[in-house]
Amino acid sequence: MELRPYQWEVILPALEGKNIIIWLPTGAGKTRAAAFVAKRHLETVDGAKVVVLVNRVHLVNQHAEEFRRMLDKHWTMATLSGDMGPRAGFGLMARSHDLLICTAELLQLAMASPEEEEHVELTEFSLIVVDECHHTHKDTVYNIILSRYLELKLQKAKRLPQVLGLTASPGTGRATKLQGAIDHILQLCANLDAWRIMSPENCHSQLLEHNPKPCKQYDLCQRRREDPFGDLLKKLMNKIHQQLEMPELSQQFGTQTYEQQVVELSKAAAEAGLLQRRVYALHLRRYNDALLIHDTVRARDALDMLQDFYLRERTTKTQMLHAEHWLLELFDDHKNALAQLAVHGPENPKLEMLEGILLKQFGSPNHPRGIIFTRTRQSAYSLLLWLWQQPGLQNVNIKAQMLIGAGNNSQSTHMTQKDQQEVIQEFRDGILNLLVATSVAEEGLDIAQCNVVVRYGLLTNEISMVQARGRARAGQSVYSFVATEGSRELRRELTNEALEVLMEQAVNTVQKMDPTEFKAKIQDLQLAALAKRAARTAQRESQQKQFQGEQVQLLCINCMVAMGYGSDLRKVEGTHYVNVNPNFSVYYTVSQKPVVINKVFKDWRPGGTISCSNCGEVWGLQMIYKSVTLPVLKIRSMLLETPHGRIQSKKWSRVPFSVPDFDILQDCAQSLSDLSLD
Repeated sequence: MELRPYQWEVILPALEGKNIIIWLPTGAGKTRAAAFVAKRHLETVDGAKVVVLVNRVHLVNQHAEEFRRMLDKHWTMATLSGDMGPRAGFGLMARSHDLLICTAELLQLAMASPEEEEHVELTEFSLIVVDECHHTHKDTVYNIILSRYLELKLQKAKRLPQVLGLTASPGTGRATKLQGAIDHILQLCANLDAWRIMSPENCHSQLLEHNPKPCKQYDLCQRRREDPFGDLLKKLMNKIHQQLEMPELSQQFGTQTYEQQVVELSKAAAEAGLLQRRVYALHLRRYNDALLIHDTVRARDALDMLQDFYLRERTTKTQMLHAEHWLLELFDDHKNALAQLAVHGPENPKLEMLEGILLKQFGSPNHPRGIIFTRTRQSAYSLLLWLWQQPGLQNVNIKAQMLIGAGNNSQSTHMTQKDQQEVIQEFRDGILNLLVATSVAEEGLDIAQCNVVVRYGLLTNEISMVQARGRARAGQSVYSFVATEGSRELRRELTNEALEVLMEQAVNTVQKMDPTEFKAKIQDLQLAALAKRAARTAQRESQQKQFQGEQVQLLCINCMVAMGYGSDLRKVEGTHYVNVNPNFSVYYTVSQKPVVINKVFKDWRPGGTISCSNCGEVWGLQMIYKSVTLPVLKIRSMLLETPHGRIQSKKWSRVPFSVPDFDILQDCAQSLSDLSLD
């Protein structure tokens, strides 16, 4: 477990107990360097206790492997993530182990928990390692935890933990000028209370030798000369526009700008009680999604998505508005024509380009492997189907699988953590040689060296570009950017290249700052950040006191039926909002099949989906919590009727009334007495 000279160079201040950010490229061994710091810390600090924070569940086990190799058996280590099933309390685990590796959310929940076995104070740790620390900004979990650290620092707490941040790409914080990028880097240092950003200076040439950059190529194609399938989708969208009678709505069909417009239209229509208009907006969004899929993969994938949507509309809605009947008829009248065009229309030029790249790379005899990065789970799934169905690609022995996120909040497909681990292991073992991945594979994942990394029509930032490029680590590897000539995606990638240079200049400038000036700036930024956070907290608290819960009526977003009041709601574990009114059950129906969530929770499991008994709109799911069944409500399915008018809130935490914590004895006395009678 020897460290390389450039790793030694960047960790020296941390070995002296200083807070630093380690800035090393992907694949250069940041985790190993951090594991060495943790080992030395445990050996030399009295009562040492280390916590390693990660921002993705699958990184918990991966980091555990690296830390285990570094630590000898003298030190005890535990891993915790949100989907590891029933476990001892977080606080108990932290107090009984020397080193804890966990998702940041779990530490945040433990810091806020009133239960003794769950609760933990930041001061109980002597070293905090923050993986992918560029996420320590605004209201991210990392920044909430580090804000507590800054509060303790301001209160002159006796023992503050040492902080070690790790990143391959600090970013520019959307700045496009050098001063803005410098301000962003300084803010990151302030948030992590860093003494310095460390990157190799004396050993820089050795780092480049060990970590060569791949050869980048722009693989650009022309737009389709003819696009009858896309034209028909746009024609249907125009028909919906005519029904809407809203000339101010733009016709930038098939763009993210248009998507934002119809999302805003849907929200405004809901708040104004214009049910028909809201429905038109929702369906326009689906057609726009279909155009985006059509641009990325095949027409048949776009059509499959639309057909799934309309099938769900038919089977779940128990009561339909005139607009919904009209929209279903519109689709039915044109679905055969769309199906014909999907089969006989021209091939997507981007797919032809991608096939050429893969044939060239995988046609070589040196056992190549690669990753294709794409924007959405839907496009990852569609690309995988396309790969499996291309005879030419089967001839070069491509063995592909997808790697996507574990969440299940979308209607598209998803993976469990176990699925993810199996795919990564099969890729490492050579059973698979090509992954089709979303951003889940960009950061931190210890994936075997790749000969080819393809960014397929992506519109992302410079951090995402740097992270994805870092996956191409094999000798003479290729990093390909596939896009249409003159597209927004191409312009963004060129901008990202300029921003990467800007980021390097900004870090360099901060590294060379006079230490006294740097320290003063950091202190000013920390005081300003704490003042801002306190003001935001006060604003949120005053917003929650705007109305009493009983003054706010809950309405179904789809049919406006009233189904309760704010005073009926309670919070379970700080995040799940449930209705505890025993009479609430008359307003909804429950599906027979339980909801599949790919996690095991400590105190609850999911029951069926709950839907409006009047119109069939999905409201949420049942939660079987300890001994009682509770309906958990999605905020996006609710409209709030307040004394000042209707509002649609994005988060339960932003509603204009306070919601008390759930108390099983107080809130479910009736249910519990029913159980005891049974």
